[in-house]
Amino acid sequence: MREKISVCIATYNGEKYIEDQIKSILPQLSDYDEIIISDDSSVDKTLEIIKAFKDDRIKIFDKQEFKSPIFNFENAIKHATNEIIFLSDQDDIWLENKVVTMLAALKDYDLVVSNAIITDADLNLVKGSYFEWRNSRSGIIKNFIKNSYLGCCTAFKRKILNIVLPFPKNIPMHDMWLGIIAELYYKPIFIDEKLILYRRHDDNTTLLTKDYTSNETILSKLQFRLNLFTAVIKRIIKRKF
Repeated sequence: MREKISVCIATYNGEKYIEDQIKSILPQLSDYDEIIISDDSSVDKTLEIIKAFKDDRIKIFDKQEFKSPIFNFENAIKHATNEIIFLSDQDDIWLENKVVTMLAALKDYDLVVSNAIITDADLNLVKGSYFEWRNSRSGIIKNFIKNSYLGCCTAFKRKILNIVLPFPKNIPMHDMWLGIIAELYYKPIFIDEKLILYRRHDDNTTLLTKDYTSNETILSKLQFRLNLFTAVIKRIIKRKF
């Protein structure tokens, strides 16, 4: 029997796309896997749609008030019980070979990031390769300067939680934090297989504009990276002492 997996999804007002996302995930799960939903006080029909699946593998932790995708994801991860953890946004589509391919890579590595196809809200092609667009690859300095780690394309072994949790308060995003810690202490790998449709639309919480370029200011970019660097140094010191 393969390793059991936990799929962690942070939801907030995701009624437009959450049904399609979960429908793309469930067929790839075994009876022993789970989907962990951490909902950040949605006021739309997100939870109603999720509950309508009536699937015991879906575990909902609602009424959260993080007002932050970072700590909403952290909450989902904290409730995961299995040895392999997949992260998922609420609005993408998993392609049918995602779980099998990621698990194969995790036999030799501790954290795996797959490639993705970027689409618009209606799943029309925008860019054929996320990796090509972002020049994605491993490397600590590279990922401090320009992050390649994309949470919705990431799966990792549970042991990584020994260092990454708790999430520091001022990190730019959870995936950047996971990636840098993996670079420092574990074995990460980027695999070129495109395993999700990465949907970009007006409701996305990440800092992208409609032309799919970063809308961060230079000052905010510098501040984000300073925050990340400070958090990493503090975690290194804490681990040593």
